[in-house]
Amino acid sequence: MIAVVRLILLTLFFIISTLAGLIVCLFRPFHPDNVALFSRWYGKVSWILGIEVEVRRDPAIIVGEPYVFIANHQNNLDLFTLSGTVLPRTVTIGKKSLKYIPFFGQLYWLSGNIMIDRNDKNKALSTMLAAAERISQHKISVWMFPEGTRSYGRGLLPFKMGAFHIALEANVPLVPVTMSSTHGQFKLNRWNNGKVIVQFAAPAPLSKEDSLRQFAKNIRLQMAAQIQQLDEELGNDYTARNSKSKE
Repeated sequence: MIAVVRLILLTLFFIISTLAGLIVCLFRPFHPDNVALFSRWYGKVSWILGIEVEVRRDPAIIVGEPYVFIANHQNNLDLFTLSGTVLPRTVTIGKKSLKYIPFFGQLYWLSGNIMIDRNDKNKALSTMLAAAERISQHKISVWMFPEGTRSYGRGLLPFKMGAFHIALEANVPLVPVTMSSTHGQFKLNRWNNGKVIVQFAAPAPLSKEDSLRQFAKNIRLQMAAQIQQLDEELGNDYTARNSKSKE
C-alpha cells in the first residue's frame, strides 16, 4: 500500500513540477537561480520516500561565491537527496542526450545547465572551457560528478579530470561534497528508509603550480575517507562490502 501511494505521489510530482518549471523558464530562461530552485523542489521528495536528509556545510563556503562542486554519484536516488543541497547560482554539467528526453530534457536545458557531448572529445573540451569562462564572467558555480557515472554500490570510482581542469581554468576553488552510502537503503514499500548525510567540505584552492592529477587523487582519497566516516556514524551495515575504492 505504501508503495502504491508513493508511486502516485511521485507521478503527480513529476507532472506538476515539470509543468511549473517550464512556465518559470518561459519567463526567465537560463536564469542562474533556476537550477537551485528546481533542485529544492526535487529535494522535498525525500520525505515522500521516507528519507531524512541532513546537510552539513563548512562555514568557509560563502553563498553566492563561485565554486566547482564535486560529489559522489551513487544511483537514481541522488535526484531526491543531493538535489536539495544545491546552492543558488549553481548549474550542473550533463550529457547532451538529456536534452532530448521529452519535457524533462527541455526543462534541464532551459534551466541553464551546461550540456556536454561526451562522444566528441573536441566539443567536450570546448564546452568545459566555455564553462570555465561562464564561471569567471557570471560568478556562477558548477556542480559535477567526477566519477562520470553512477557507482551502484561499487564504492567511489576513479575520477575523470574535467572538473579539475574547469576549476583551474576559472581560478575557483573546488568543494568536495560527500554523501553517505545509499546503496540498498531505499525500499519502496518501507515507511522509514533511514537517514542520509551530505557533507560539504571546505573549499580547496588549486594553482597552476599544483600537479593536477595528484591534487585530484588527494581529493578523491579525502572524499573516500569522509564517506566511510559518514557510513560509520550512521551504522550502515553494507559499508564494509562497498568501502574499498579503486586507487
